Amino acid sequence: MSEEQSVEAVVHLYVDGMALAHAGALRKAFHPNASIIGNYDGKVEWLSLNEFIDAVASEGPTVAGSQPLIQIEAIDVTGDAATVKVVDEFAGMRFSDYLSLLKVEGRWLIVNKVYHLHS
Repeated sequence: MSEEQSVEAVVHLYVDGMALAHAGALRKAFHPNASIIGNYDGKVEWLSLNEFIDAVASEGPTVAGSQPLIQIEAIDVTGDAATVKVVDEFAGMRFSDYLSLLKVEGRWLIVNKVYHLHS
């Protein structure tokens, strides 16, 4: 598996974890110290991983049998650092997520997520 494919697998784990409200998948995709940042309801939302997982869990899983939207628009890998732009949907809202990943002890992990909520 190439590094790009390994990064893409983490992105799919992240999107599936949100769609299924699966805390274990999200914890596997993100570094424990990751931040999730964006403008939400007119103010900057700056969440820890635990706060993000709690927010996902409060929405619950998407409708059973539906496939989550995932459009990977860009992947850039240099050594042990990577960035990904992905468009996805959560709780009926469409987002563009800019993910920063770092290879830690042989595993790619999302260390930062900056999102844009489409209106």
